[in-house]
Amino acid sequence: IMFHSTLALSLLLIAVTSNLAMAIKKEKRAPQTLSRGWGDEITWVQTYEEGLYQAKKSNKPLMVIHHLEDCQYCQALKKAFAENEEIQEMAQNNFIMLNLMHETTDKNLSPDGQYVPRIMFVDPSLTVRADITGRYSNRLYTYEPQDMMFLIENMKKALRLIQTEL
Repeated sequence: IMFHSTLALSLLLIAVTSNLAMAIKKEKRAPQTLSRGWGDEITWVQTYEEGLYQAKKSNKPLMVIHHLEDCQYCQALKKAFAENEEIQEMAQNNFIMLNLMHETTDKNLSPDGQYVPRIMFVDPSLTVRADITGRYSNRLYTYEPQDMMFLIENMKKALRLIQTEL
């Protein structure tokens, strides 16, 4: 009898720990899905088309971040973006968010070239906002880690423009 209860207990422990291990593994893996490190609390859309649909449906602007994994400027921007609480909070609540590692077929998203990183806004009327630019005249939609306050201003501008134009 003693042997049976020990065996039962061992089997129970094995079952519990493997379930726990699976749960922990799931927990760890979950955030990296679509956020790619730009903000795990943010709900990210998967495609540009989905982004446009959600923007129109929710009447929120779509923010498109073009980046590449092996680009040091993208990595630096991502870190600043992810660590900025105000940006994360606005992105989470007021925007449809998309980060892409490939170009879209929409040429309006690359008015001055297909460089990375670049961040563009599309309003719910599905107009790409070529008037919301960063600080650099040679790459209009690029931002650097020190430009987070500027990006916040542009996010606010994207939100303001909806209210005034629609």
